[in-house]
Amino acid sequence: MQANKHLLVFLFVLLCGKATLIAQENPIVPLPIQAVGDTLTAPLIPADFLKKTVATDSVETDTVPKKQPLLLDKIKYKAKDYVKLSQKDNKIYLYDEAEIYYQDTELKAGVIVMDYVKNEVYAGRMKDSLGNYTQLPYFKQGENEVRPDSIRFNFDTQKALIWNSRTEQQAGLGQLGSDAMKVYAEITKKENDSVYFLYEGKLTTSKDTVDPDYYIRVRKAKFVPKKKIIAGYSNMYIVDVPTPIALPFAYFPLTTGRAPGLIFPTFGNDPQRGYFIQNGGYYLPISDYVDLAVTGDFYTNGSYGFRGQSIYSKRYKFRGNVNVSYENLIQSQLGFSDYSRTSNYNIRISHTQDPKASPNSRFSASVNLGSSQFYTNSLNQINRNNTQTNTFASSISYSKTFPAYPSVNTSLTLSHTQNSRTQQINMSLPTFQASMERIFPFAKRDGIKKGVIQNVNFQYDVNAQNSITTTEEDFFTSKMFDDARVGARHRIPIGTNFKVAKYFSVSLNGSYEDVWTLETIRRQYNMEEERVITDTIPGFDRFNRYNLGASIGTTMYGTWNFGEGKKIQALRHVMSPSVSYNYTPSFEQFYETYLDKNGNEVQYTPFETSVYTRPSLNKGSSLSFSLKNSLEAKVRDKDSTATEPKKVSILSNLTFSASYNLEADSLKLSPINMSGATEIIKNVPINFAATFDPYAIDNSGRRINTLNIKNGGGLARLTSARFNTGFSLDSEMFQKGGKKKDPNEQEEPDYGANPFELDGARTGEPHFNKGDAEGGDVENPIYNTSLPWDARFTYVATYNNNNRQGEITNHSLMFSGNIQLSPKWEVGFNSGYDLKNQGFADTRFNFKRDLGSFRLSFDWTPFGRYERWYFFVGIKSSILQDLKWENRSQPFRNNR
Repeated sequence: MQANKHLLVFLFVLLCGKATLIAQENPIVPLPIQAVGDTLTAPLIPADFLKKTVATDSVETDTVPKKQPLLLDKIKYKAKDYVKLSQKDNKIYLYDEAEIYYQDTELKAGVIVMDYVKNEVYAGRMKDSLGNYTQLPYFKQGENEVRPDSIRFNFDTQKALIWNSRTEQQAGLGQLGSDAMKVYAEITKKENDSVYFLYEGKLTTSKDTVDPDYYIRVRKAKFVPKKKIIAGYSNMYIVDVPTPIALPFAYFPLTTGRAPGLIFPTFGNDPQRGYFIQNGGYYLPISDYVDLAVTGDFYTNGSYGFRGQSIYSKRYKFRGNVNVSYENLIQSQLGFSDYSRTSNYNIRISHTQDPKASPNSRFSASVNLGSSQFYTNSLNQINRNNTQTNTFASSISYSKTFPAYPSVNTSLTLSHTQNSRTQQINMSLPTFQASMERIFPFAKRDGIKKGVIQNVNFQYDVNAQNSITTTEEDFFTSKMFDDARVGARHRIPIGTNFKVAKYFSVSLNGSYEDVWTLETIRRQYNMEEERVITDTIPGFDRFNRYNLGASIGTTMYGTWNFGEGKKIQALRHVMSPSVSYNYTPSFEQFYETYLDKNGNEVQYTPFETSVYTRPSLNKGSSLSFSLKNSLEAKVRDKDSTATEPKKVSILSNLTFSASYNLEADSLKLSPINMSGATEIIKNVPINFAATFDPYAIDNSGRRINTLNIKNGGGLARLTSARFNTGFSLDSEMFQKGGKKKDPNEQEEPDYGANPFELDGARTGEPHFNKGDAEGGDVENPIYNTSLPWDARFTYVATYNNNNRQGEITNHSLMFSGNIQLSPKWEVGFNSGYDLKNQGFADTRFNFKRDLGSFRLSFDWTPFGRYERWYFFVGIKSSILQDLKWENRSQPFRNNR
C-alpha cells in the first residue's frame, strides 16, 4: 500500500511540475552527454543490470512468506524482450518496449526498473543494433504528456536528478510556442514540487531548442516554474558565439498574465540636447480591469518628457484607453543664440461601450487635443508617423432612446476641432439634441399609406449648443469664453408624397424653425467717436423662419440589344431626372436700422451672433434641375461554362445639376455642376467632377449678365475640374494563368504599417504571399526568378479657370508598396511626386529582415523636412524584447 501511494505521488509530480524530465540510466554517477543531430544521446543503464541482485544471508532469511504489495495487483505492465518481477530484490524489471499502465497513467520506455522497497523508479532509453538511442521514455496522465530522456526519482524525499532537461514556460500574455521561454539544463536537481536548481543552463525563445540561434547561458540558477528564474553570471550567445552582453546576476520573470515591472529604455545621443534615454518607465496592473504604464524621456541638457497610458476593459460593458503626453524641450544651451525652450502636450482618450451593456443608452468618447506642433516638434520616434496630422478632433457623447411611441432619441455631445496650422479651436460645450420619430397623423400605424393625405407626416427635433471659438493661446484660460454663443433651435419638418400618372413621384415639404438666443446686439453711430458702436444685450430673444418646397421626378430606362452572339450583347441606360422648387420668404420683421454719418439708413439684425445663422433678408424662389445617369453593359463571359452574361458598369454615376433663381434681377442661372464615377477598368475606380458657367466674365473676372455663347464663347465656360483615381498592383496579376485571389482567403497582417513600434508588439513573421512562400506559381521558392511585390498608386489633378487663368492647382501622384526579396527580406517605400511644383513629398524607405528569433528594421527618409534614419534589431519575443539595439540620426526638427 505504501508503494502504491508513492507511485501516485511520483506520477502527479511528473505531470504538474511541467518541466520535461530527462533522465539517467546510471542512477549514481552522471556521464557526459552529447547531441547527435536532433537526437540527444545519454548513457545507458548497464547491460548487466538484470544480474545485479541484493546479497542476502541464508541464515537470516525469513522463511515466512511475505504478502505481495497491493500495488502490483493493480499495475498492468509488459515488455517485448524481458519482464521480471523479483520479490527477492523487490524490483520490477522491464526491457525493450517496456510499458506500465496504472489507472489513467501510462509510462513507456526502453528500460524501466521500479524498486518498491527503496521507493525509487528508473526509466531510460536503449541502444539499437546501429548504435542509435531509441525508445525515449514517454509518460502520460490524462491529457498531459512528458517525454524525458531519463530520470531518477525518490518517492520518500520527493527529490529527483534530471539530465538534459527541457521545459517550455509561458510568460506574460503570450501563448506557448515562439513567444514562450525554453529552459534547458545539463543537470537539474528537483528540490521539491516548486523549486529546481539548474547547472549549465540555456534560456531562449528560439523555436529550435536543440540548436537555437541564440541563448542566454547561465552557470547556476534557481528555477521556479511559472514564476521566475534567478541566475548567477549570465551572458548571451548568438549561434554558440559568446557576446559582450553579460550580467553578474539576472532575474527572468515567468509569471503568466499581467505583472508589474520595469520598461527598459532606449539610449542615444542628440547633438543639440546631449545624451538621452527614451521610453523607459514602469508598468503596473492596477486590477483585473485597468492597468497603467508610465514612461519618460530625459536629455542631459535638461529636456524631458513623460507619457502615461492606461487601458481599461470590462467584458460586455466597456473598454477604452487614456494617453497623456507632455514634453519640455530645450534646444542648445542657456546663453547661446540658438537657445529656445518649448513645451508640448497631447491628450488622447478613447472609450467604447459594448452594445449589450445597455440597448437604450450609449456613452462614447474619442478625444485628441493638445499643442498644434506636438507631433512635428516631438523628439520621440513613436510620434514620427503623425507628423502630417493637420487637424485634431474630439467628441464625447451620451445618447439615450425612449422607445415608447413616439420614440425619442436624445444625445449630449461635447466636441472639439483644432487646426494645427491656423491654431484656431472650435468647441461645442455641449450640444444637446433630441428628435422624435416620424408621425403619420392621418394613417394607421401598421397600415398601408396611400394618397396625399395618408402620407402626410411630420417630425420634431431640437438642437441646443454652447459654441466657443478661440485660439490655442487662450485655450484653457478665461478668455476662451469671451465670445461664447448660446442658443437653441426647434424644428418641425412636414411632408407628403404621392404618385402622378403612375410613373411620376411627387413630394411636398415644408419646415418651420424657431430659434432662441440668450443675447442680441444693438448698433448705433456715435457722432463724437465717428464710428459704429455695437452693444451686446444679454437676455432671451427669439426669431422664426420657414420654407416650402416641392419636387417631381421619374426614372427612365433605355436598352439596346445587339444580339447574343456579340461580345457586347446589350447596353442599358438609366436616367433619373428631377425638378424641384423651393420658396423662402424675406424676414424683414427681424431687422432694424441705424443712421450712418451721412444720415443713410443701414439695416442690421439683432440676431447676427446667433449660433444658427441670421434670419434671411432676401426672398428666395428657385427651381433646381438634376439628371442622374448610369450605363452598364451585358458582356459575353470568357468562361464558356457560364450560362449568363456578365454585367459591366461603364458609368456608375454621371450627374448634372443646376438651379434657376426666380427672384434674381440678373445672373438667374447658376453654374452647372457635373460629377461622375466609373470603374470601366477593373479595380481602378475613377472619379471626376467639373463646373461649367453659362455666363461670361468681364476683364476683371466678374460674372456679367451675358450668356457666354452670346459673348463669342461656347455654351458654357469650364471654370473648375477635378480628377482622381487609385489602384493597386501585385505580382499575382502578372503570373501565368492569371492567378486570382480568393475573396474568402484571409489576408496576412500588414506589419509594415508602423515601423516604429518599439514595444515588441509586432512579433509575428513578416507577411508575404502564401503561394509564393510555398512554391506556388513561383519558379524558384527562394525568389531567384520571381519576387512577390505589391504597389498602390493614387493620382489627383485639379484645374481652376474662374478668371480664365487656366491653372492646374494640384497635380500629384502618391505611391507606396513592398517587395519581398526573399521569404524573410522585405523592402517597403512610401512617397509621392508633385508634378506641378516638381518635387517629392515625404519619402520613406523601410527595410525589414526576419532573423528567426530576431527582427531587424531600417527606416530611412533620404531628403526633405524630416530627413533622418533609424536602425533597430532586437528579439521578437515579448519576454526578452528589452534585448535590443537601436541607433538613429539626429532627430528631425521643425525648421522655424
